[in-house]
Amino acid sequence: MSQGGAGEQDIHAAARPADLAAPSSTLAARYRRESVGEKDAPAPRSDDENKAAKKKKKPRGKRDAEEVALLLSSSEEEEAGRSAAGEALGRQQASQQPPPSPDEGSSSRLLQSQCCPSAPARSIAQCCHGGAKMAALAYNLGKREINYHFSVRNAKLLALLAALLLAAGHGLARHYAGHDACDQLISSGRFLGGNVWQPHSCMMHKYKSSESKICLADKRITFIGDSRVRQLFFSFVKLINPGTKEDGNKHEDIPYEDEAVSIHVDFLWCPEVNNSMKHRFSAWSESTATKPHIIVLGAATWSIKIHNGSAEALTQYKANVSAVAPILEKLAETTEVYWVLQDPVNENLLSESRKMITNEKIDAYNEAAVSILNSSARNSKSKIRIFSISKLISQETIAESLDGLHIPEASRDASAMILMNAYCNNIVKPIDGSCCQPRAPLTMIQKLATCLFAASFIGYIVQMVIHRNIHRKNKTCTDLESGEEKKPATATPAASTWEVLLQSLCKLGLIMAYFYLCDRANLFMKENKFYTHSSFFIPIIYILVLGVFYIENTKETKMLNRDQTDEWKGWMQLVILIYHISGASSFLPVYMHVRVLVAAYLFQTGYGHFSFFWLKGDFGFYRVCQVVFRLNFLVVVLCIVMDRPYQFYYFVPLVTFWFVVIYGTLAAWPQIIQKQANGNRLWNLGLLLKLAFLLLIICFLTYSQGSFEKIFSLWPVSELFELNGNVYEWWFRWKLDRYAVFHGMLFAFLYLALQKRQILSEGKGEPLFSSNISNILLFFSVLSFLTYSIWASSCRNKNECNEMHPSVSVVQILAFVLIRNIPGYARSVYSTFFAWFGKISLESRRNHDFKLVIDHSYTEGKYI
Repeated sequence: MSQGGAGEQDIHAAARPADLAAPSSTLAARYRRESVGEKDAPAPRSDDENKAAKKKKKPRGKRDAEEVALLLSSSEEEEAGRSAAGEALGRQQASQQPPPSPDEGSSSRLLQSQCCPSAPARSIAQCCHGGAKMAALAYNLGKREINYHFSVRNAKLLALLAALLLAAGHGLARHYAGHDACDQLISSGRFLGGNVWQPHSCMMHKYKSSESKICLADKRITFIGDSRVRQLFFSFVKLINPGTKEDGNKHEDIPYEDEAVSIHVDFLWCPEVNNSMKHRFSAWSESTATKPHIIVLGAATWSIKIHNGSAEALTQYKANVSAVAPILEKLAETTEVYWVLQDPVNENLLSESRKMITNEKIDAYNEAAVSILNSSARNSKSKIRIFSISKLISQETIAESLDGLHIPEASRDASAMILMNAYCNNIVKPIDGSCCQPRAPLTMIQKLATCLFAASFIGYIVQMVIHRNIHRKNKTCTDLESGEEKKPATATPAASTWEVLLQSLCKLGLIMAYFYLCDRANLFMKENKFYTHSSFFIPIIYILVLGVFYIENTKETKMLNRDQTDEWKGWMQLVILIYHISGASSFLPVYMHVRVLVAAYLFQTGYGHFSFFWLKGDFGFYRVCQVVFRLNFLVVVLCIVMDRPYQFYYFVPLVTFWFVVIYGTLAAWPQIIQKQANGNRLWNLGLLLKLAFLLLIICFLTYSQGSFEKIFSLWPVSELFELNGNVYEWWFRWKLDRYAVFHGMLFAFLYLALQKRQILSEGKGEPLFSSNISNILLFFSVLSFLTYSIWASSCRNKNECNEMHPSVSVVQILAFVLIRNIPGYARSVYSTFFAWFGKISLESRRNHDFKLVIDHSYTEGKYI
């Protein structure tokens, strides 16, 4: 990282000590050459001298240690020279030493500037002596080493290596372990906390009633078994109709029917595996009229209870299961058959009539059923699916059982949701439900994109081979007469436009391939999000510390200068990324503050584009195409590769729409720019009328959802804004931050007007206004910022807070802008770490709109 500009170094050089030791000067000169990149002009050396110098060159770590030792010794000498008792000796030494060379003088000044290179060190290093000098040099050396080893190039290489290793590891695990996400769904998993179940290696979708009806329309589902299967039946029915009550005779058959979509769900009371159950299965296997599409069965506890847990009962149970297994195997060819293993019991809570039902006996019955059913298919894997996940869930929650036998409601609800995922994911194909959902076949446009990227790879390799052959021919050769090497007359030509294009397409192809493997393939293990405070706030603190570590001086000190806006966008992008990964949308205070960050990005959109058109007056078609292309190129490629609709990555359509609105507002007749307004102030009034008309249109569309949907449902506009066949999602997104761009445009107009009239003081270190006004504005800004945060943290209803958000979010945005810009010292520094992310904010925003973490966190039909 750069340690300050030349102007700053000259300022610090004016205060350097006159008696700075020569070793320190030499050290500073070498430090400057290595860290900043300056080069001295040494005398030319022969080849032998160069070889000798290379042999004598010391390792980097040893050189740094010697630098610290040299500076320490020089600092001690300077401290001794400053003491009153050593003044005469100091003058004598100074008179005996030869005058410093120009290089040493400049190096001394440079060391003084390097002692105080950046804002964090300036307060402790006003004078370059003693501990302050050591602290400043340690800060600079540490930062230099970090930048040397952890460069952007090295970070990219490490990321690529990690991605390749992860892909290889997951691929090998799936190949050799025979991994099946559907089998894992019904057999393994864990609780994340708060009764949230996480299947192993895949994501489970939370089905709503409407989705369940779509999946199960014209279907017949049958549950057969004892009272615990009846519990699972009721939980399953509640996914279709949440208002269903658990009533009726407990030891009788219970039917459920939804006539609107022709769904039939029946519970058949059959607590033992016996001939009655066998005859029912035989009837289904011989007839297709009443055959269920899904059969869920399980029984054992009644056999244990009736026969008092005898060994003969277990033997009879094995014989009965063996008798029904072939019939079930035949049914499983056309029907989904799930055998539910028996859940454990809480033996301490069981009544006296159930004391014979022990976990040991339950395990014996489960082992018998599994061994028989898995061997029911002679020549292949059994089609009967063992639903063991209910047993695993109950092991964690049986302590909450009221009678020790029946499992708690939250546990059976989780089992019912797993059952719904196992059957419906392949039908509904939810975005956040990867369990039991095979990879979608490639579309024609995806195949064409694959061919394009493959051709680019081949072309780039061919181009590299040709380029290398040409380079070999132009290598130096030895003159036979003189024995000296001759260099080619022409230097190696720079890469052509064609080579750059092929290289860029290759990089883009690698990125898209990684995205496809993450999202559309089942290579990587996936997991639902589960929010905890530590998963969100610890990464936030970590990036905050990194951002502070990389604070530097800005190139300019104007309000909202380029460095500052890049920094602003950068830390917002990182916070939003952590927010998405950690699933923090479920925590309302964090959700409301992140909503402000999204509004702030749109605020910057209005501010930036308005400032450009107002100052430049460039309304040309080329400018529009340039902005639209940069905003949408990556998203269009993602839509092609991922086979997703354009509105799926909602933020880019939102920013593009608002850019078109800004352009249309300012380019419409009469076109008003600052140059015109300077000549006649009435043009300012004309511009304000334009903004007022824009605000009026926004308000009209806000309170007229029907008109909004009609406008954006017209072809071909509907192709851009429809999602799942309607524009509701687009309307919700647009409405949520509808005033943010308008606020940004209005703020830009007012700021540029004040700047033109020289009301603002934007010099380095100067407060933005006079001292009294600055203090008052700063006080109210901090108060407003904290007030909004308190209000957002006290929200209890997301819908109500979303209604308030568009009107009040500007309060915290403006408060932040004033806090960041009123103090001169705050306006004069920025974090290069955050600014680097801010420069790629569009790309990073699109990437985690794509969601490398895959889950889109749908909440009440709206993804956050």
